[in-house]
Amino acid sequence: MPKSGSTSKITRRTALAGLSAGAALLAMPRIGRAADETVRIGFPTPLTGPFAAEARDQVKCAELAVKLVNDKGGIGGRKVELLVRDDKLNAGEAATRTLELIEKDKVHAVVGALSSAVQLAVNEVTRARGVIYVSISQSDTINEAKDFSKYTFHEALNPHMTTAAVARQTLKKGMKVAHLVADYAYGHEMLRGFKRAQATIGADTVGEILHPFGAADYSTFMPRLMSLRPDVLCISNFGRDQANAIKQAVDFGVKQQMKIVVPVILHNQRLAVGPDVFEGVVGGSNYFWGLETQSKSAASFNTAFKAANGGAIPTDYGAYGYSGVGSLLAAMQAAGGTETDKVVDALEKLQYDITKGPQHYRKCDHQSVQSVLVLESKKKSAMANDNDLFAILANDAGSDELLRSCSELGHAT
Repeated sequence: MPKSGSTSKITRRTALAGLSAGAALLAMPRIGRAADETVRIGFPTPLTGPFAAEARDQVKCAELAVKLVNDKGGIGGRKVELLVRDDKLNAGEAATRTLELIEKDKVHAVVGALSSAVQLAVNEVTRARGVIYVSISQSDTINEAKDFSKYTFHEALNPHMTTAAVARQTLKKGMKVAHLVADYAYGHEMLRGFKRAQATIGADTVGEILHPFGAADYSTFMPRLMSLRPDVLCISNFGRDQANAIKQAVDFGVKQQMKIVVPVILHNQRLAVGPDVFEGVVGGSNYFWGLETQSKSAASFNTAFKAANGGAIPTDYGAYGYSGVGSLLAAMQAAGGTETDKVVDALEKLQYDITKGPQHYRKCDHQSVQSVLVLESKKKSAMANDNDLFAILANDAGSDELLRSCSELGHAT
C-alpha cells in the first residue's frame, strides 16, 4: 500500500524496501528469553493516515484481550504487555518498527497491520526471525505458499471468502456488474474475488474502473459507471475511500439506477457519513455488535468492551484486534508459555470462540476458518438507536470448503 497520503501503487519491491536496513539483523540467531519474564506482544498498526479510525479500534480491542488475561493471572503467572507501534500505513516503516520490536523490545510474537502490502512486509521480518505473526487485515496473498511460513497466521477474513459471501446475497445469473476499484492490493484482490464469484453465479462484468488510493474526487468516474447501466456497482476500497466514493455515488444518483455493494462494509465509515448515504448498501463483515442476540461470545465481548470503554461498542475491524491477540494468548496458555514451536503447535490445534462462534486455523495455510456476515445498512427510520447500523442478511458458518484449496495456494496437501 502507498504511504499515507500518497497515490502511488505499491509493488512487491516497495513493500520490502524497508527490510534492507535490517538485513544483518535478520541473519542473527533467534534470541533466548527467560521463562519468567513479561510476555510481550508487538502490535504495529497505522495510527496515522486514512485507516487511523480502524487502527485505534484495533488497539482498544487488543488492549482488552490483554487486560482480561492479566486479570486472570496472565500466562502461567507472567504478565502480558502490548507494545503498540505506528506503522504509518507504510511497508518500510512497518518493517523497521517490527525489527525494533523483535531486536530491541524482544517481543515473543507480533499481531497487527491494517493493509495487504504492509502485512506482507511485517511477515517478511517475522518469518525470517522465527517469530510468530498473527495478521489481522484482509489478504489472499499472505496465505499463498510464496509468502507463508510456519510462523504466519491469518486471523482476518480474506477477499476470496468475503466476496463470495457478498456475491451469494446480491448477485443473480444474468446480472450486469460494474466495478470501481482502489488501485492497490486490497482492491485488486477484492475484484478478483468478485469476478470469480460472478463466474460461478453467471453474472457478467460490464466494466472496471481503477481509482488511486486516497482519492478525494470520484466525480470523473461516476458518469462513466452510470453509462455502463449495470444492475450492481461493486465498490472495492477501504477506510475514508469507501465513505467518499459512496457519498459521491449517491450525489450523482447512482442508487436510483443500480444497487451498491462493497466487499467490506465499515462501521466507522457508515458513522462518518450518516444513514441516508449508506442506506441499502450491502457488504461483508467479520463482526457486528448485533450478533449478541445470536452468539454468547459476542454478548460477552460486547459487555467487556463496554465496561472498559465507557459504554461504547466494539467495531468490526476492532474485533480483529481482540480475536487476533486473544487466539494467540489462548495458544500460549495451552502451550504453557511462549516457546515458539510449542505455541505454533497449539495455534494449529486451537479451537476457539472469542467473538462470534467457532474458529480454527487451517493446517496448510494457517487461515482462520470462521463465519462471514453479510450486512445491509439500515435507513434512519429503521434504526432503534445510534448503534443499530445494519441488518444481518446472512451469517455463513465457517467451512474449509469456502476457502481456496491448499493445492491452489501452492501448499502440499
